[in-house]
Amino acid sequence: MASQPSMHRLFLLHVLPFALIPPLMIFIAGQNHAILFFDLLPGSKLLLVALILFLIQLVVVPVMATIIRQLAEIADSHPTYRESFILAAVAPTPLWMAPVFLLVPDILINIFVTSLAMMASAGFIYYGIPTVFKIREQGHVHLLFGAILMAGATAWGFLMVATLVIWGSVQNLQFAASAVAG
Repeated sequence: MASQPSMHRLFLLHVLPFALIPPLMIFIAGQNHAILFFDLLPGSKLLLVALILFLIQLVVVPVMATIIRQLAEIADSHPTYRESFILAAVAPTPLWMAPVFLLVPDILINIFVTSLAMMASAGFIYYGIPTVFKIREQGHVHLLFGAILMAGATAWGFLMVATLVIWGSVQNLQFAASAVAG
C-alpha cells in the first residue's frame, strides 16, 4: 500500500504472471502425469483448456474488484475502485501458487496445499480490509470479511466449474471429431 501501485502495473506485474501458474501447471501435470488423471485430453486440447482458464482468471479479478467495492458499502466504507482492485489482485495469490504442487502426483498433498492456500487467501482478505479500506471498527471488518469471503468462494467455485465445463466441452469436441472420421 505504501508504494501506491497503479492498477495497470499491478495487473501486468502481479495478476498476469500469477494467473499463468494454474493453467501452466495443469498443462505440465497433464503432460507429465497423464496416466493419473489427464489421459483424457491430448496436448493441444489440454493447451486450449489451460488458455481458456487463464483468460477467465484475468476477467475475474476486475469483476471481483467491482463486487468488493459494492460489498464495502454494507460496512459503511466507500473505497475507490483502485483500492478494491488491490485487494482483489493480492488475495488470490496463494491460490495461484498452490497448483505448483500438481507436479507432485499425490492427491492428498494437493488437497492439503489447496486448503492452506485457501486459509492464506482468507488471511490476506481479513488483514487487508483494515489496511486497504482504512476500516477501524472490528464489526465492520468482520462483516466485510464475511461478505468478501463468500463472494471469493463463489468466484473460486465458478472457476472450478468453468474449468470442468470447458474440459468436458473440449473432450466432447474430440469425440465428435472421432465420430465424423469413423
